[in-house]
This record gives sequence, C-alpha cells and structure tokens, in this order.
Amino acid sequence: MSRPLSVKVSVFFTVLLFVYTDFVCCNNGRRVGDSLETELSGFSVPLEHSFELDDAGKFQVRGSLLLKTGREPSVSLMQNQLSEEDRAKLKEVAAVDGLYRIRVPRVFLQADRQTECQMEGHLTAFVRACAMVESHLSDVITLHTDVSGYLIGVSIVTIPGACRGTEVEDEVDLEVFNTTLSIMAPVNAPGPETALFLERMEIETEKKGKNPQEQKSFFAKYWYLILGGAIFLMVSNSAQPPSGGGREQS
Repeated sequence: MSRPLSVKVSVFFTVLLFVYTDFVCCNNGRRVGDSLETELSGFSVPLEHSFELDDAGKFQVRGSLLLKTGREPSVSLMQNQLSEEDRAKLKEVAAVDGLYRIRVPRVFLQADRQTECQMEGHLTAFVRACAMVESHLSDVITLHTDVSGYLIGVSIVTIPGACRGTEVEDEVDLEVFNTTLSIMAPVNAPGPETALFLERMEIETEKKGKNPQEQKSFFAKYWYLILGGAIFLMVSNSAQPPSGGGREQS
C-alpha cells in the first residue's frame, strides 16, 4: 500500500509543478529560473539575431533586454559574444551583401499591465551585414512604444553606417558587441494657445472700455477733413468756365 501511495503523491506534485510552470511562462515572458532581482526591478525579454547566406530568418539568442517599468521605462542589455563559427559566417554573409536581422517580442512596458499575458509576435529590424562587420559590431538599437507603453517597433543602425570594403580581423573586431540602447516614446504635439488668445482679447476689450474715444466711427473721427474736401471740390467746380460754345447766328 505504501508504494502506490508514494507513486500517487509523486504524480500529484508533478502535475502541480507543470501547472505552475505554465502560469509563470505566461507572466511577461518570465521563467521559473529568473532571479528575484529581475522579478522586483523589471522583466527580461530575449534579443535575437539572424544572419544567413540563404537570407532565411533563423534566429538565435544574441542577449537579454532587462526592461524596468514605471512612468519613465528604462532598459539595459546583456549580450553574448560571437563564437568563432558565427564570426566566420557573418563575414561570409557580408561578402555577398546579405542582411543582419534582429528581433524582440511584443511586450508592455507599463507596470500596471504586467499582470497581463503578452501578445504573440515579434518586431524585426535589419541592416546590411557588411555595415555590421565594418562597424566592428557597434550598433544603436531603439525601442519604440505607443502612448500606452506597448512596444510597437524596433530599429537598428550601425556606426558608421556605410560599407566601404574595409578589412576586419575576426578575433579583435568581431567578438564583442558595442551597443547603445534607448526607448523612444511618442511626443505630444503642442496644442493651440486658446487661453492666451482669449486673454489678449479681454485685455483689448478692457482698453477700449477705458478709452471711449477709440470706439468712435471713422466719420466721427475725421468729419472735418471730409467736410473740407467737399467744400474744396465745390469751389473748384464753380470757378471753371463752361466747356464748348456754339456759333453765333446772324
């Protein structure tokens, strides 16, 4: 009896562990093995890259993005070194003007949304592999978010960004990534200055109320000039002789 009971207990705890693992995997992409520091300060997502001679997207892990949530989200990056095999393949892809791709999963960066399961899918960007090689693995990666803190885009550029055919040594220049990472959120456009306009209108109205002379009409202000001009025209017309004349008849 004791042996079947122990088997049942083992099965029960195995099922319980499986259910708990599924729940944690759904929670922001975190896994059971994640550290307590990551759990408290933010969450991590994989940064993957792909560079293939046949231009197929075969992604592998390049590093890990540690996203710290809050009003102003921040991000840090831990990256792996390129292996000797990957360095040789990257140079081969660069020689045929292939592409170097990166991708990150779609995630929310707001703290109050972290209880939700992340939506499926990835965001992808690419540069020419020759630019990646000649930059000695120096790149700038920018994560773009919408107003709700949802990751909507990723971009990558190299420094420098042109391919000049410069020779690069594998062991020295293609081993460690030198990456600048940032988050770019949308900027609200300036609204119309309605309050300032209304304030100016009120000031102008108050000035006119204090100065009644300014409210007079054009004729009330310049009546003497108009009257003088009319008298001048009348005098000028009366002083002119009649035009034309008939012949006298005898």
